Order: sequence, then C-alpha cells, then structure tokens
Amino acid sequence: MIQWAAVAAIALSASTLRADSGKEVTLKGEGKCLKCSLHKSDTCQNVVVVKKGEKETTYFLVGDVSKAFHKSLCSGPANVSVTGVCEKKGEKLEVTVAKISKVEAK
Repeated sequence: MIQWAAVAAIALSASTLRADSGKEVTLKGEGKCLKCSLHKSDTCQNVVVVKKGEKETTYFLVGDVSKAFHKSLCSGPANVSVTGVCEKKGEKLEVTVAKISKVEAK
C-alpha cells in the first residue's frame, strides 16, 4: 500500500509541474549562486532553493533581471521572492525572472 501511495505522489507532482509549465509563478526561498555557494558549476548562475517540508527543489533563474540581481547572491545566500515564468528544460526547472527581491526570513 505504501508503494502505491509513493507512486501516486510522484505522478501527482509530475502532472502538477506539467500543468504549471509556462505559467507565471511566485517562489520564496533561499537564493544562491550555483558556483560560489553550491559549488555545482564552473560559472556563476542564480538559483532559488524552495523547501516544502523535507523536500528541496532548485529552480535555475535566467534572464536579464536575474543577471542584474546576481551581485546580491554571489556574495552569499539570501532569502528571496522570485516572480517569473517557469518551464522544465530537460531535468532542470528554469524561471525566466520578471521580478526578484530580498525578503526577511520567517
């Protein structure tokens, strides 16, 4: 029974992502530099890590608005709010950022 529940949860989360693909989203989480903070790339790139319970999802931030905000994250992580269009590109979730700002931690 537990196996079926796990399969159903995975299927539901995958279908929810496909349904939201291409739609504007607002994400709140910890903004980081993929290179400097996470050490997962040879080049700098903004990401936001969103936590829901025990699960963490990393969204790759792209576009001119994200690039202009990079200095705020390359020096160290910060809590951010990001609004933009989210799309799945291969195995990555990319958000073309329309607006990004630092927010106070809860």
